Amino acid sequence: MTEGYKKSPTRDTLESLVVTVILAIFGTTFVLQAFKIPTGSMENTLLIGDHLLVNKFEFAFPRPWLAKVLPYREIRRGDIVVFKYPSTEGQTEPGEHFVKRVIGVPGDRIRIFHRQVFVNGQLQSEPFVRHAYPDQLRPGDDFPPPDNDYLSGATPEWTADMSGYIHDGELVVPPGHFFAMGDNREQSWDSRFWGFVPRELISGRPLLIYWSFETARDEYTHNSFSDRIGQTADLVIHFFTKTRWRRTFGLVR
Repeated sequence: MTEGYKKSPTRDTLESLVVTVILAIFGTTFVLQAFKIPTGSMENTLLIGDHLLVNKFEFAFPRPWLAKVLPYREIRRGDIVVFKYPSTEGQTEPGEHFVKRVIGVPGDRIRIFHRQVFVNGQLQSEPFVRHAYPDQLRPGDDFPPPDNDYLSGATPEWTADMSGYIHDGELVVPPGHFFAMGDNREQSWDSRFWGFVPRELISGRPLLIYWSFETARDEYTHNSFSDRIGQTADLVIHFFTKTRWRRTFGLVR
């Protein structure tokens, strides 16, 4: 009688490591991704310093070979989405991830008058919206700009293209694209200023705030090595006092 084959401890460890790496790559590619909110454009729904888990399979661009395995669904108005910045122009780097709320889906007609949002002629109820300057109209509070006026803060690319999507004073969302805005309307650089979000650039939906830490409003602009050391020290020293415990494990809506 022959003895059963026994794997060496080294091979067993190596195989476990390979499986772990494969599962981690699959998870971060198709299932979940960690994401930190760097700006206040989604206040008060999402705060600076909120750390999110993003559901990547629900809104990910459908792949035919995975469509029968992962529970994809269509993106609807009111959904909060994570996507890559679609333009190569403007005030941020191409490919940087943004978080905004979907206001218009393909075919929708968008008009904003004195901050009131109309979609297909219907006034929208938006209890989640925050107005940082309630008594002062700002760029984007009337949209599209009346009489095709110049919109301050808009990218040159969008300024040149916008008129092609305006019909009877409304912006029409083209097929395969979405119109998105931040909940903190006067402090959000969004579709009003750089255009539509292509479907293929939407990577997921914020699912859960797994941790929230009080963070300086301008921290994202401080990226030097010494800044990082200071931020780490602040985290260690003030972990318990600056953690927003009430937001921890809160669902994102």
